[in-house]
Amino acid sequence: MFSRTTPGPSLLRGATSRRLGRRDALRLGGLSALGAALSACGVKGKGTPATSVDAGAVTTFWQGKKQNGKVDFANWPLYMDPKRPELKKFTEQTGIQVNYQEVIQEMGPWFAKVQPQLSAGQSIGYDLMVITNGIQFGQFRSAGFLAPLDHSRLPNFTANAGKKYTEEAFDPGNVFSVPWASGITGIAYDPAKTGREITSLADLWDPKFKGKVGMMSDLTELANFGLLANGVKPADSTEEDWRKAAAKLKQQRDAGIVRKYFEQDYVDALGKGEVWLSQAWSGDIFQKNLSDGTNLKFVIPEEGGTIWTDNFAIPVTAANPVDAITLIDFFYQVEIAASLTEYINYVCPVPAAQARIEADAAKLSGSQRADLQRVAQSPLIFPSEADYAKLHYYVNLNSAQQQQTFASIFEPIVLG
Repeated sequence: MFSRTTPGPSLLRGATSRRLGRRDALRLGGLSALGAALSACGVKGKGTPATSVDAGAVTTFWQGKKQNGKVDFANWPLYMDPKRPELKKFTEQTGIQVNYQEVIQEMGPWFAKVQPQLSAGQSIGYDLMVITNGIQFGQFRSAGFLAPLDHSRLPNFTANAGKKYTEEAFDPGNVFSVPWASGITGIAYDPAKTGREITSLADLWDPKFKGKVGMMSDLTELANFGLLANGVKPADSTEEDWRKAAAKLKQQRDAGIVRKYFEQDYVDALGKGEVWLSQAWSGDIFQKNLSDGTNLKFVIPEEGGTIWTDNFAIPVTAANPVDAITLIDFFYQVEIAASLTEYINYVCPVPAAQARIEADAAKLSGSQRADLQRVAQSPLIFPSEADYAKLHYYVNLNSAQQQQTFASIFEPIVLG
């Protein structure tokens, strides 16, 4: 058990060894998962469609529900310290036992796996799951598979969540979800190679960098940048906007500017100088610089970048929803949010955790202190309000037809 008088396991692990991260497992829209993702697009839920609920529906769901002393929690790999200090603290505080399983590898296959049980009104074996905003989040929501959250049971979320996380385009009002952690998609570059600061999406189309630009094979991430480069907010985009964005991305490809459409391997390509600038995830660049001593820079383009969010959600058939929502709110305690962030190094939805991490760093010395101070001071983990103002959520795709049309427009860019 850890306390705030003695640095916990996550502080002592040594932040200098670069770990595989949450995004190493994610391939949604990438070539390796495209078939699975599109297959899941065609899976239709049989629940009652819902994008929002009224107070009566919330009351109806939660009425009579009681704490049972256990919660089954499905999450992604590598998204918590393996020693699970936070879960031990939760059980100490509440008496609730947590069965934590790292069973989610990709969103498409996960939705396809649990859809039959949810359609039949049966338990999926988990009371809590972490799901990403995007195609499958829309499927879960519109099929009526997500329990409406009772915000009277989420006082820590209400008190401590950052404003950006209460204004999510994919779940307005946090009706069905609240964030676990987030990341930013922007541009990473090696200033020694580019010879200048990179500030704009236009830099990714600059002929000066022909053959030295990396773009993502993830269709959603790729499309978002095409839309933003055309001045269109992804969440507000139409099919016509998608086609114009695809044309701009094809122009970039056909001019030979793009060296490769990458999955996770763009990080190593940047480190080796194979590409000089690339679409990138914030957590990757933070960890690369920390562990390898590189001097890569990460920027949110002037035109904007995207923010992806992995979210707590309770399946509507959960056997222990009260225990699940109690665990959700536990992670919005400032000290718990800080502890988790110290380990995973992704964007923290609790701004006050920054000061707590600074205080934890002060208890250490040498390289451990310096590393933890870098976590606390990094805008890749605690973005400024100005940064958040430039971040956009993904394209909203709420039907199988929309999803298939979207994929058909952008897939040829990567495959070509």
